[in-house]
Amino acid sequence: MPEARLFLERRSYRRRRIMDAVRMLPFLCALLWMVVPAMWPDGTGDAAPTALSVALRYVFVIWLLAITASFALWRRTRFEEEAGEAKAPSPKRGPKAAEPDA
Repeated sequence: MPEARLFLERRSYRRRRIMDAVRMLPFLCALLWMVVPAMWPDGTGDAAPTALSVALRYVFVIWLLAITASFALWRRTRFEEEAGEAKAPSPKRGPKAAEPDA
C-alpha cells in the first residue's frame, strides 16, 4: 500500500520557509562580509589593491541590506501570523460551556 502523502497547508508552508530564511540570513551576511572581501586583490600581483573607501562602502551596504532583509522578513512573518489568526474560526460556545463544572 502506498504511503500517505504529507499535506501541508500553503500558509504554514510559507511561514516555515520564511522562518528558514530568517535563520539563514546571519550566515549569508557573514559569508558576504568575510569571503567576498578575501577575494579582492591586495596589490601583490598585477591588479591594484582595493581602496579602503570601497571596502567600507561594501561592508556598510551589506550591513544595510541585512537590516532591510531582516525587517522585511519580520514584517512578512507578522503578516502571515495575523492572517492566520483572522482566518481561524473562533470556538463556538454553547449553553453548557457557560455553566461551571461542579
